[in-house]
Amino acid sequence: MQRGCHARKRILITGGAGFIGSHLCERLLGEGHDILCADNFYTGTRDNILHLLDHPHFELLRHDVTFPLFVEVDEIYNLACPASPIHYQNDPVQTTKTSVHGAINMLGLAKRLRAKILQASTSEVYGDPEMHPQQEPYWGHVNPIGPRACYDEGKRCAETLFFDYYRQHKLRIKVARIFNTYGPRMHPDDGRVVSNFIMQALQGQPITLYGDGLQTRSFCYIDDQVDALIRLMNSPDQFTGPVNLGNPTEFTIFELAQHVLRLVGSNAELVFKPLPQDDPRQRCPDITLAKAALDWQPTVTLDAGLRQTIAYFRSQLTAA
Repeated sequence: MQRGCHARKRILITGGAGFIGSHLCERLLGEGHDILCADNFYTGTRDNILHLLDHPHFELLRHDVTFPLFVEVDEIYNLACPASPIHYQNDPVQTTKTSVHGAINMLGLAKRLRAKILQASTSEVYGDPEMHPQQEPYWGHVNPIGPRACYDEGKRCAETLFFDYYRQHKLRIKVARIFNTYGPRMHPDDGRVVSNFIMQALQGQPITLYGDGLQTRSFCYIDDQVDALIRLMNSPDQFTGPVNLGNPTEFTIFELAQHVLRLVGSNAELVFKPLPQDDPRQRCPDITLAKAALDWQPTVTLDAGLRQTIAYFRSQLTAA
């Protein structure tokens, strides 16, 4: 049994061998649940869940969510989709199919089982926002035909499907709009700014900034993000979201570079390159709703989270 008086649940986590998914598997196992981790290993890795494979309540299934899945579970966390520009732009058609067909297949499974289902959506649904900070009622400013659209519009369509299933089939849904999240088990070559800066600093390479470095992001440590996702899943059925889950403390990319260099102990030079097309100039969540509905806000500071992440990447380089 789970700690306390709650029954053990059977929980499916798609994309469970990925960065966020592996931490979610670990946390829910620790809470006493049976976990079915489904992943096609496009960006996730067995290394992320290697320490869980012998756990008696953990099961790994190699599966692509663009194909139907027939299992028996109580809850579904749908995290399956490449989330970094390098990975989702590598095969944009497949990225869109993963978001859209994957949502249809997981919603169909949830409908058959009458299971509760959570969609890992993204701050990218806001595009290059004209509202700052971003609030959930904002409809976004997205280029539907640009190189990022496969991810942005795929996730927007997935949200549409979730709410149509909610209205049409009375499905119990949860929609989380996840903002920049970082921590151990990030892919070292995912092209994201935190992993880029840390890997470059640790290897004594120049730090690459795009544009003038004054564009902003907010960075949520993985432990805080996982806590938010679980709180959302466990919230009352009438609360569907979408809800912003991220850290509202905003930093420029230049400031992030300075933090990483200081913590690594590097004096690497900064190199500036052109800003990629449709790259948002500002990205910061308004988490008023998350505070009120989930009693949640991040607690891990950027420095504390970066120290843990740097230690992880340093151990990976040492082991390589």
